[in-house]
Amino acid sequence: MIGIVALLAGVVLGVYLSPDIPVYLQPYLPIAVVAALDALFGGLRAYFEGIFDSKVFVVSFIFNVTVASLLVFLGDLLGVGTQLSTAVLVVLGIRIFGNAAAIRRGVFGA
Repeated sequence: MIGIVALLAGVVLGVYLSPDIPVYLQPYLPIAVVAALDALFGGLRAYFEGIFDSKVFVVSFIFNVTVASLLVFLGDLLGVGTQLSTAVLVVLGIRIFGNAAAIRRGVFGA
């Protein structure tokens, strides 16, 4: 629940304040957002399955964002940043849709 409230607060503040993202961070922001959404959906799935642990959620959130950003950074250093970004987004997207399907099955029984 805290994650959802924090996400909504962040979106509202981001829209209201319109912060300027430094140019050197712009390639990593979409990856970090998708990694954060992956952790959020994973936490939501764990909540509905009755196995949610806030410590695991926070560590997963930070770890997902850090590893995804580091992978894209490494890809930029190797000259394959676009391809590695696409791969990271595909993997995280698959995880998000898998968690969303599990949430749907748990909530609606379908």
